[in-house]
Amino acid sequence: MNGLTEERAAMLARYIIERNATVRAAAQKFGISKSTVHKDVSQRLRTFNPSLYRSVRKVLDTNKIERHMRGGLATREKYLRRKQALNSAKQKGCSDEQPLNLNKNIS
Repeated sequence: MNGLTEERAAMLARYIIERNATVRAAAQKFGISKSTVHKDVSQRLRTFNPSLYRSVRKVLDTNKIERHMRGGLATREKYLRRKQALNSAKQKGCSDEQPLNLNKNIS
């Protein structure tokens, strides 16, 4: 393994630990794929910096445990935004016959 790969893995690990970040957040921040982040922090890091690996592993394990809750919250927020858009459209006088684009600006 070359020094740049080791340096990237350590940098990713520190980012995840300092911010309790997800693999997805780290990938987006550094402009690399989730697969690369995961491989760097869960395989490469273990070989050259075991103590940093153990620290990042704790964060990743916590994220994995909480994953289902985050997904549920995101879905709940999506439908709340949809409901608010519908209520807002009704208040503005849109009739039920007029089509509403409820998918606009919803992730």
